[in-house]
Amino acid sequence: MSKNNPELGREVNEYLDLKGINTPVTNLVAEDREVKIEKIADLTKQMLEVLGLDLRDDSLEETPMRVAKMYVDEIFSGLRYDTFPKCTTVENKFCNGDEFVLEKDITMYSDCEHHLRPIIGKAHIAYIPGEKVLGLSKLNRITQYFAQRPQVQERLTQQIAEAIAFITESDDVMVIVEAAHTCVSQRGIKDTNSSTSTACCLGKFGDHNSVLRREVIGSI
Repeated sequence: MSKNNPELGREVNEYLDLKGINTPVTNLVAEDREVKIEKIADLTKQMLEVLGLDLRDDSLEETPMRVAKMYVDEIFSGLRYDTFPKCTTVENKFCNGDEFVLEKDITMYSDCEHHLRPIIGKAHIAYIPGEKVLGLSKLNRITQYFAQRPQVQERLTQQIAEAIAFITESDDVMVIVEAAHTCVSQRGIKDTNSSTSTACCLGKFGDHNSVLRREVIGSI
């Protein structure tokens, strides 16, 4: 049984388009997987040769194909709608009023869209269920899906929050992402100690004086 839901992926991404927070893509995002891999492998080969690497060496000769498959099938697979996770919901029999669900310390790996260097961190997600409760692992999978794109952290945080709001039909969602950017630590300023925190607070969590908001932040 497939763990993906292409139709939901299309609906969620169209919703993010309407919100103006989707990742900017062209029609090539839907190009055939094999075609993409061949093109990326060829371009990677050219880049490595321009850098002066000898791709006849047995350690390097398969690198272009490895990189191409990694980009298409793994670290940038969230660009495709058909990789969106199947998101099982159940009837809400447990949370009433302002009771919320909080999942924290969700492992997150992404890549900065400015330099294609890793973003490594964690996400914390809270929402107040309405009629639907989302399976806990789906919060991890939604985070992973949007992280597997070239990203800026601010947009990534918004995409996760709005996608969960759309799927659960809840107006009240809060997402906090804390991450270190290797485009900062590995190049440029080379600051290895800094990290970045971003938040998207919807509905009842959007009130800066909200007891709910403070309760979530205090639980992280």
